[in-house]
Amino acid sequence: MAERIRVLLSEEEVDARIQAIGEQISRDYEGKQVHLICVLKGGSFFMCELAKRISVPVSLDFMSVASYGSDTKSSGVVRIVKDLDESLKDKDVIVVEDIVDSGRTLSYLLEVLRSREPKSLRLCTLLDKPERRVVDVNVDYTGFQIPDEFVVGYGLDYAQKYRNLPYIGVVENV
Repeated sequence: MAERIRVLLSEEEVDARIQAIGEQISRDYEGKQVHLICVLKGGSFFMCELAKRISVPVSLDFMSVASYGSDTKSSGVVRIVKDLDESLKDKDVIVVEDIVDSGRTLSYLLEVLRSREPKSLRLCTLLDKPERRVVDVNVDYTGFQIPDEFVVGYGLDYAQKYRNLPYIGVVENV
C-alpha cells in the first residue's frame, strides 16, 4: 500500500513557531546558560533549529531511549540506549523532543534526569498530542498541539522515511 503525505503545518508555520519558542526561552533564561538535551533521532531537527534561535549561551547533549513492546504501542518500559556525555548537576536543562503523545517514555526519562540534580529541568516539544496522554507530563514549551494523526517530517519518520521533510505532514494510505 502506498502512502501520501498531506501538509498539516507548513514550513513557514513551523519556522515561525520555532522562532517564537527560541525568543521565549531566551527571555526565560536571560543572564544564564541553557543546556539542551535532544532525544534522538526525531528531536535532532527541531533542537538544531531551536538552538539557532536562542540568544543566551547554549550547550547541547544527546540521548537515545527505546521502549519495549510491540511496534505500535509502548509498554512503558524504557531503556537508555545512548546516555549523556556530560553531568547535569547544577545546569539549567531543557529536554527537547519532537513529539509528546502517551507521555510514558518522557515521564520515565524526566525522572531519571531529575535524579542527576540539574538546577532546573524543563520540557520543550515541537508537537503535542494531549488526547493520547496516558501519563501526565508537564510540557513547558509547546510548538503545536495536534490531533491524533500519524505525522512525519521535521525529524519524525514513517519506517525511517520522511524525516527530512521541512514541514509536518500526515501519512495517508492510498
